[in-house]
Amino acid sequence: MKPIISKQELLDSTSFCVIVPTYNNQKTLKRVLDSILDFTSNVIIVNDGSTDETSEILKQYSQLTQIHHPKNLGKGRALRNGFRKAIELNFEYAITIDSDGQHFASDIPIFIEEIQKEPNSLLIGSRNMTQENVPKKSSFGNKFSNFWFKFETGIVLEDTQSGFRLYPLKLIPKRFYTNKFEFEIEVIVRSAWKGIVVKNIPIQILYDPAERVSHFRPFRDFTRISILNTVLVTNALLYIKPRDFFRRAKKKGFKKFFLEDILESNDSNFKKSAAIALGIFIGISPFWGFQTILLFTFAALFRLNKVIAFLSSNVSFPPFIPLIIYGSLKTGSLFVSSDAPLILDSSATLDDIQKNAAQYIVGSLILATVLALSAGVISYLLLTTFSSKNKTNSK
Repeated sequence: MKPIISKQELLDSTSFCVIVPTYNNQKTLKRVLDSILDFTSNVIIVNDGSTDETSEILKQYSQLTQIHHPKNLGKGRALRNGFRKAIELNFEYAITIDSDGQHFASDIPIFIEEIQKEPNSLLIGSRNMTQENVPKKSSFGNKFSNFWFKFETGIVLEDTQSGFRLYPLKLIPKRFYTNKFEFEIEVIVRSAWKGIVVKNIPIQILYDPAERVSHFRPFRDFTRISILNTVLVTNALLYIKPRDFFRRAKKKGFKKFFLEDILESNDSNFKKSAAIALGIFIGISPFWGFQTILLFTFAALFRLNKVIAFLSSNVSFPPFIPLIIYGSLKTGSLFVSSDAPLILDSSATLDDIQKNAAQYIVGSLILATVLALSAGVISYLLLTTFSSKNKTNSK
């Protein structure tokens, strides 16, 4: 039997520190620091340009590592500088806790116990957002953030905005691009993209309207978060998801990957056929430059096999593009008249095609719809036949 280790022994045996970013939280700062010191003296305080009594309060904690910003740089910058100092001090993990009094330091052992079960993961404290005094804007913002995190990473979390977290310092990205509240979204998304396990653990929460000071500025910060999510979604669709797709295929072997993840996936034949139809439609449609984004968006929306849809969308690979344009223009000419009919021969120029843009757009949408439906029906019949033969042979 393994010897029983007390919570304090577990804390002492784990290389971690607690980072406390603070900005004008004079009402709660001392209580937060004192509660943390009940569990560890490895504390890094980042005073982010406070203009209240914070500096005077921190003089009572000269034994702790302190970083003082001459002016307010934002929570993201405070955390980044805290991480840098923690790495210099050779800590393996950093727990971040807000200084506004909403978190309970008594939950620190829960993080340490959980990291022993799954080392090198990134843990986010999950708050009960339905309890009394939780601001509606916080609850909405959390749901908004959870949705986009799932879209960008495929990981389902209940709370992506909690500031009570444990970070594996040596594994998280080394460079970041944001300095404000949106940093806490960037770091977990990009950590997930690196393959770090990101998960929630339940924590206590206290929202005291009389003491809590929020520095979140709804319009400015929500705008920054929206811009960040736009960048992250674009990156996920254009690079991360295709990268992960090819990595999985290469790791498993392309033949095995094709058989197991595509032909033998748990999706019904109808959903597989629908994914093929979606890929064909997007590949032929006139949404050049946005095809991959639209493909993964609609595949996620309708819960279709993204692998099948992505492969099918490559119907528009370079050798086929002239044929697709020709077919679109010919189809469009049946529905849209033009003052300057296009003659598709070697003398045709890009300017000629631009003059017939309406023909091309209408024609490509019609052609994409017809071919998508045709491919969907044919693939459904083939998959059904293939499945029937497999069942017969297995008897």
